[in-house]
Order: sequence, then structure tokens, then C-alpha cells
Amino acid sequence: MNTIAPDWLLLFFVASVIGALYVDFVLLRRQGAHSVTVKEALNWSLAWIGLSFAFNALFWWAVRDATGDAALANARALEFLTGYLIEKSLAVDNIFVFLMIFTYFSVPPEYQKRVLMIGVVGAIVLRTIMILIGGWLITQFHWILYVFGALLVITGVKMWLAAGKEPDLEDNPALKLLRRLLPVSRGFDGERFFTLENGRRIATPLLMVVAMVGITDVIFAVDSIPAIFAITTDPFIVLSSNIFAILGLRAMFFLLAAVAAKFHLLNYGLSIILLFIGSKMLLVDVIKIPVLVSLGVVVGVLAVTMLWSVRTAPKFDRENRDMRHDGQGL
Repeated sequence: MNTIAPDWLLLFFVASVIGALYVDFVLLRRQGAHSVTVKEALNWSLAWIGLSFAFNALFWWAVRDATGDAALANARALEFLTGYLIEKSLAVDNIFVFLMIFTYFSVPPEYQKRVLMIGVVGAIVLRTIMILIGGWLITQFHWILYVFGALLVITGVKMWLAAGKEPDLEDNPALKLLRRLLPVSRGFDGERFFTLENGRRIATPLLMVVAMVGITDVIFAVDSIPAIFAITTDPFIVLSSNIFAILGLRAMFFLLAAVAAKFHLLNYGLSIILLFIGSKMLLVDVIKIPVLVSLGVVVGVLAVTMLWSVRTAPKFDRENRDMRHDGQGL
């Protein structure tokens, strides 16, 4: 891996991720199946964000210590922060899809956290592989940046057009294929993925949910990983900022699930961010947009769309309630 990070920091990063997952899994097993409260989700979210910022500070110190160049350390730490915020913001859209999947399959709240933990581990493995491959492709073929840029622009346009519309899982081809391949029980059997029904071992709906979450991870990884390469081509910064954004995904899910309606305009902001980053990659050989400008755009767009969502949320909720009373809503 051709990176500015020293070898000891690579080892520390791997150990930190393994340790964080171990702690999460141990707590998950001790707590058993239970519904995650908003307070618990908020505390864990703050803990993961704090861990990410602490790692960025350590990364800054490591680069400065290795190179003796504080300006270079500032630039690389800024790249990590920008990449982290981009991945964290794009993870919000991922979470809304997870929420839709859980709602569609009527997954009890106490079973959701196990599915999310499996999804987090799968996402870490998948993105590590894709980032290493993507980094190699960029070093070998510079033109691949244009492909990534075009992909992000297309995704941004599609996200804008799809904003505000409820996706229909019933027509999802992946779900149709899974139903053909696997016989599924009518109900859940605790947190088990397989159960016995009429003497036959068959899948439970929870296995279908895990499969759909995994497929969603693949789709979103294809969209989000190129976005970080627009900020930096250092594979360690791309990988570490991506993984730290994913580590807090489970806690952020339960936090956003409680306030999802308040951020109904967020997808428009995410589409603008993707369009900006995609355009930046397409113009990489024409104009160099500083990382600080990219960070300002990401933070500014997120702040405006979130604030505007909150300002319009009461009216939005009231209209939805009126529609439900009239029999026109969900």
C-alpha cells in the first residue's frame, strides 16, 4: 500500500477496528435481543464520532512526526476529515434504505441490531477489497477517475429524481431472486436465520433481511467509494475514513430512525454533494479544487438541507397525518 501513513499506524488502525468490533459484539451478546433507545443510540454515535476524530488527530501527529512537515500533516488530516464527512453523510441514505427494508419485513426492533452488526462487518470487508482495487486501478489507469466521476454524476441525478418517492421493494429483482432460491418461513424464530417447519429446515425472514442489507451495501459501496477518491488517492486515508464512518452505522441507524421524518429533504442535499464531487473528478485535469473548498461545500450543503428539513418538518408531518386520516396515505 503506497501511503504517507507509517507502518505502525496501519497496524494500529487494524487493531483499533478489530477491537471496536469486538467490544460491539461482546456488548451485543451480553445485552441480548432488546430495543435500542434513542439515548443509547445517541451515546454510541457520539462515542464513534469521538473515536474517529481522535484517530484523525493521531494520524496528523504521525504524518508530522514522520515527515517533519506540519503543513503536509494538516493537508492529510483535512483529507481524512472531508472523506469521513462525505462517507458519513452518504451513509444516511443507506440507513433510510435499511429502515425501509426493516419496515417491509416487519422486523421487530429487538432483532434489528444483530442484522446491522452483520451488515457493518460485511461492509468493512467489502469496502476494504473495493478500495484496494480502486486505488490500484487509479495508479495504473488515470482515466478511471473520469469513469468514477461520471458514475457519481449519474447517481446524483438519479438520487435527485428519486427523492421524496417511496421505493417499492416488491418489484426489487434481488428480492424476487432470493424468494425463488430460498423457501422462507411465515414468521420469525427469534434471531435465528433458519428454522424447522413441517420437519424441513428453511430460512426465516431475518435471513432475507440480512441478504437485502448485504445487497444494499454493495450498491452503496459502488456509489460512495469513488466519492472519496475525488478527495485523495492515498489508499490509507480512503480506507480509514471509510471504515470509521461505517463503524458508527448501527448506532446512527437507531438515532436517525427516530427522527427520519425531520430530514425528508436530505436526499436532495446528498444528490448535490454527489454532483459536486463527480464534477470535481471529471474536471480533475482542468481545475484543482482545494480540499478545504470541498469540505466547505459538503458541510454547507448538509447544514442547509438539514436546517431546511427541520424548519419544514412540522408542516410535512401534519400533511402526512391529514393524508392518513383521509385514507390516502400509507
